Amino acid sequence: MRELIEDGQVGHFGLSEAAPRTIRRAHAVQPVTALQSEYSLWWRDPEAEIIPTLAELGIGFVPFSPLGKGFLTGTIDTTSTFEAGDFRNGIPRFTADARAANQAMVDLLARIAKRLEATAAQVALAWLLAQEPWIVPIPGTRKLARLEENLAAADLELTATDLNEIETASAAITVQGARYSEANERLIDR
Repeated sequence: MRELIEDGQVGHFGLSEAAPRTIRRAHAVQPVTALQSEYSLWWRDPEAEIIPTLAELGIGFVPFSPLGKGFLTGTIDTTSTFEAGDFRNGIPRFTADARAANQAMVDLLARIAKRLEATAAQVALAWLLAQEPWIVPIPGTRKLARLEENLAAADLELTATDLNEIETASAAITVQGARYSEANERLIDR
């Protein structure tokens, strides 16, 4: 990769779902520009080791699934069904019981969104943007209206009071269900 960058064929080098050890090893050979990994209000594991490593090394963070694969938008509940072939059918976090238990997180976002005249998705994205200036979430969508809604989150400024409310309330919520099936979790670098 370093040779491709030196030759001008590649502009920047990034990693996906890498552990701190891997990030450090790669960065020592060729500076890493950004890491892509899951991070949201219902997957906060990167806060323990990943984010401090990235901050120390000056590496950007590009969280995927910042809306919890759609769950944090408030459009999915215990009565929701997914089409055959939808990957969420195989994710433990999307069983009806897990969705019922995790609804508290959506309720928190909806409560704050109502007060701010925003959507739950916008609050979830604004929370991520407020964490560090070098965190740039990448929500996925197939609909123009959702893209516009997501982009508007950049204009939503959460106050210290809002952030404290989110932090305090979310700390009391234990998210239920694994983020991936056991087989997929084993593939992720730890």
